Formats: sequence, structure tokens, C-alpha cells
Amino acid sequence: MNIKKKDLISLILKIRKDIGHKDVEVVINNLFFDEDQGNLLIITPDRPEKSVIIGKGGWVVGKLREELGVNSIHVEAYSDFIVPLYRMELALDKLEEIISLYSYPKRKPLVNLSNLLKARMENPYNIEFLLRNFKSTYTESHEIHEENNERVDFKSVVALSGGVDSSASLVIAKMLGFNPLAVTVNPGDIILPRYFRESVEDLTRKLGVEHQYLDVDMKEIIDGSLEGRFHPCGKCSKIIEEIIQEFTLENNIPFLIYGDLLSTGAQSLHFETAAERVTLRKGKILRINLPALLSLKKGEVKNIAVKWGVKKRSGYGCPLIGEVHKKQPHMRRFSIQRVLRETKAGALEPGEALDQITGIL
Repeated sequence: MNIKKKDLISLILKIRKDIGHKDVEVVINNLFFDEDQGNLLIITPDRPEKSVIIGKGGWVVGKLREELGVNSIHVEAYSDFIVPLYRMELALDKLEEIISLYSYPKRKPLVNLSNLLKARMENPYNIEFLLRNFKSTYTESHEIHEENNERVDFKSVVALSGGVDSSASLVIAKMLGFNPLAVTVNPGDIILPRYFRESVEDLTRKLGVEHQYLDVDMKEIIDGSLEGRFHPCGKCSKIIEEIIQEFTLENNIPFLIYGDLLSTGAQSLHFETAAERVTLRKGKILRINLPALLSLKKGEVKNIAVKWGVKKRSGYGCPLIGEVHKKQPHMRRFSIQRVLRETKAGALEPGEALDQITGIL
């Protein structure tokens, strides 16, 4: 489909007039149409121009989708990408500095990541399109060493919870040739319910990725949070990270990948070490917060995960935090603060944040 900017602006103006919206100027910077998916991406200069195309209650963009006969239309403001682009520049500088520390074959997936990041900086609007084009170049799980013809097997650990952030991270890690081993810490049904375990097992099966559970007793955290002595999320995350880090170190796996959205820029990459083992060869792992490094938004990681069958779930957090909110209503404030932190960082759109806060309340 050949969609011209001028024709699209005329159609938007007509739709606005037909449904009784105010006559205003329509400004479009760029258009991207994905023929394979039938998705149209419209880039506007800023949020006010974005609102003009969406219309009150989404009526304008809904009618536009019907008129064009496309599967979906997504409208983005270029102003929303200015800060993420700066963060990606910081991440790229740090990544290229780190790449120089590694030799083949460990270097190769990092180079692939660098290439994806550069492509993202050139076209920050459509990560799914970039991944589909990148898929044909990703490294297979087992390769032949170019110099001495030896078979090599380099791996990363991907912390996989079953949520969309970690699921998207696993998909990207696989495509980039990190040959991931997915690791899920299992504290029991109240924190990791059956539907999350099913999601984990289904995704790893589809990707052909090895998966392992690590059991842990979180009775102290469960009891303490239900009694209202503390909010569970920070303590739970800390224990899970310590267990996965220790597993990664014990198995001498060089890369540890998380689905963190907030540690952007240079902070998306850092080394984690055991005190008694600090050399690069043994006992030192590079932590990569993959969505944060790529400055992905929540909506983007959801779209990647959903394409691989991961279900979007409403509400906030695990069953434990839901019970804590019921028994200890004062704890809702701390959960809302966590949502607002992601919103302030640009990882969550206001509408997504509102849905989560409504669920908390």
C-alpha cells in the first residue's frame, strides 16, 4: 500500500470534520507502513499533534484505520524519542568500550547487540520491524570457530519470570546469538503462579531455549509482607537477583540478561563479581538490562512478547502483592510509587500507568 502524507492529512481532516471535531492543522513528520503486518506508524512533531490524529476517545484514529483497511495504526511523537536517543548514545559508548574486552566467540553477540542498537538509533520507532530484519543475521546456538574450526558454545543466562519484560528480553537475546539459558526462580504459587510457569515453559519451547527452575524459600518475605511489616517487591527482587547471579557465577556463564526497563544509558551494562573471583576469565559476569539498553517502552516489550504467544495480563504484580494490598491497604502507596517511577522514566505511558494504579486501588 502506497500511503502518501498529503493524502493521509486530507483524510484525517475529513474524518475530524465528519465526527464534529474542531478544524485544526494536521502535521505529520513521517509515515512507516509495515506490509507484512499491515501496521501503519505515524510520526508527529510533538504530543499536541499526536492528539489531533488520535482524536477524543481515539475516534479519529479508529475511523482512519477503517478507511485505510489496515490492521493497526500507531501514532508517536518525535519529542518522546529525544531523551531515549540520548540514552541510547550513552549505552552505545559503554557497550563499545566493553566489547573491546572480549575475544571471539564471546564478542560476537555483543557486536550483534551493538548493531541492533545502532539500527534502533536510526529508526527508534519500530523495534519489531528491526528485529524481523535482524533475525536472519543472528548467531546460531552452536558455531564453528573461524580460526581453528573448533565447536564453541557460549551462553548467557536470561532471568525469566513469565512477564512481558523478561519474555521480550529472552526473544531478543536468542535473536542476537547469546545462546540463552532461561532461568526462573520459583518461590511458590503465591509469587510465581501456574499461569506464569506455563508462559515460561511455552515460550522457551517455541524458541528452542533450555530452561531451568531454581527453587527458593520466601516464607519470611511472604509472612512479613502479609503482616504489613514491609513491602515485598524490593526484598523479593533482591533475593531472586542474588540467586540468579550466584547460579551464573557458579556455571561460569559470561552474560546475565534482565528485563529491566529503568537502568538506561550507561547503567544498562555493568559487571557483577563474586568477591573471591574477580578476573574476566572466571567469576566476572556482564549484566545487561536489555530493554533499558535499547530504551524500550512497556508497550514495545508487550508487542514483542505477544508475538511469541505471551499473554498480556492486567493488574499489577503477582498474587502476593494483591493479597498484601487487601490485608494492608497502606502498602498500596508504595506500589503506586513504583508505577509512577516507571512513568516518570518514560517506560510507561500515562494510560498504562492509570490501568496499573486502578488495579492497585
